Amino acid sequence: MSCRLSVNLNKIAVLRNSRGGGEPDLLRAARTCLDAGAHGITVHPRPDARHTRHDDVLALAELARGSGVEFNLEGNPFAPAREGYAGFLRLCELARPAQATLVPDSDAQLTSDHGFDFARDGQALRPLVARLKALGCRVSLFADAGADVAQAAAIGADRIELYTGPYAEAFAAGRAADALPAFVVTAQAARDAGLAINAGHDLSQANLGAFLDAVPGVEEVSIGHALVGEALYEGLAATVARYLAILARR
Repeated sequence: MSCRLSVNLNKIAVLRNSRGGGEPDLLRAARTCLDAGAHGITVHPRPDARHTRHDDVLALAELARGSGVEFNLEGNPFAPAREGYAGFLRLCELARPAQATLVPDSDAQLTSDHGFDFARDGQALRPLVARLKALGCRVSLFADAGADVAQAAAIGADRIELYTGPYAEAFAAGRAADALPAFVVTAQAARDAGLAINAGHDLSQANLGAFLDAVPGVEEVSIGHALVGEALYEGLAATVARYLAILARR
């Protein structure tokens, strides 16, 4: 299996936070995913702590290390620290994730919905990427299809994560064939620049296979919203197993 599955647990934390307390248990959910064969765990803590929180990040990082799997920490490196949120760089210093995925989301965004403008943001990103790599983190930058990913390589990134929201939307509308060529071209440009490729956002059991068939060489997919939603019907372990079966066929 060449493509690896990292399960994003943010939605489990949303459900927990909706009632307060500790249920559903985020660590138990993570262990269930890992026991089912998931290759890693992803979280994207926001400064407003609306789902995963500072303490969750540290606990999940420890679990991942103890389980011998990768922990992927996502966030906006430009978001300042505030009460209850140490800032993304500081969280990485404390958690030492295997991978730090930088995403240009603002506080007001409901979810990530675009990649970096590397021409505009490159100068500011460069020292942050260097700091993260000095911590031992592999660095991935969130990128739109069509982005100038050669500039991401020049910044010092190891990978890009293709923002697949537009593909998922096109797939649902029966127009996947219209959206895929831009991802194919961008992925090839990334490989030509020496970058590895991740992908994520709105990927699901329905659309994942077609994406991977069209865009070969994807190293990792991080999937949370759809996976957790599907797990309400199928069970968490069974849903992880279904995703792994999709990856195993490619």
